[in-house]
Amino acid sequence: MIGRGAAVWARTAGTGPQRVLPDGCTDLIWSEAGPDGELLVAGPDTRARLAPGPPGTRAVGLRFAPGQGPAVLGVPAHELRDQLVPLAALWPGAEVRRLTERIADAERIADAERIVDAGRTADAERTAARQAAQGRLLEDAALGRLRTAEPPDPVLAAVVAGVSRGTGVAGIAAAVGLGERQLHRRSLAAFGYGPKTLGRVLRLNRALDLARTGVPYAAVAATAGYADQAHLAREVRALTGVPLGRLLQGSGG
Repeated sequence: MIGRGAAVWARTAGTGPQRVLPDGCTDLIWSEAGPDGELLVAGPDTRARLAPGPPGTRAVGLRFAPGQGPAVLGVPAHELRDQLVPLAALWPGAEVRRLTERIADAERIADAERIVDAGRTADAERTAARQAAQGRLLEDAALGRLRTAEPPDPVLAAVVAGVSRGTGVAGIAAAVGLGERQLHRRSLAAFGYGPKTLGRVLRLNRALDLARTGVPYAAVAATAGYADQAHLAREVRALTGVPLGRLLQGSGG
């Protein structure tokens, strides 16, 4: 972890399309697609998208909590909204090449650290060890960037807390001492979209977390802050492209 809410993840592409849901986050990704692999940045999504890559493609990513990505990546979040771009489009080429070489060589690093015994460890364990080493390298790169970055906007935590409670834009603006237009501009830079959209995205994720534990849909709607179950259903379809039941079954099509 490089800070509150930043986390490493790993994924192997399945045989069907994999739906990536909007969560307000930005990701720094190492993808093993292609002969040499590639470093990518996924900006904050306003709607679900299908992850690229043929079946079996492995990826490791560092997910930044809402508002955290711009300090590391060096660009306002709204410039990356709904985009997947090469890291080389954002960082100096030499810096990206050095990081690419280090991550591509992470299997050797893992063996050197005795995470696995290269002669006796199962393929799955070796893959997990390599991905763990790659994740640490992504964290190290992000930490290096954060050491020289500007301090985070002090209003961000209050905005996230406000929209999570269901507070309206006017109420949040008053609480942080900004006009609504100022709040919108600063939210665009930090989150990629305004506070209203951020609230919709975070509410969706709260609802999905509840639904995945088996909570009835009506109770999910009431707890997550929807007007009713029909409102929940409309928002899920609008933001993910599929009905809630299908989403929970793991269908990506």
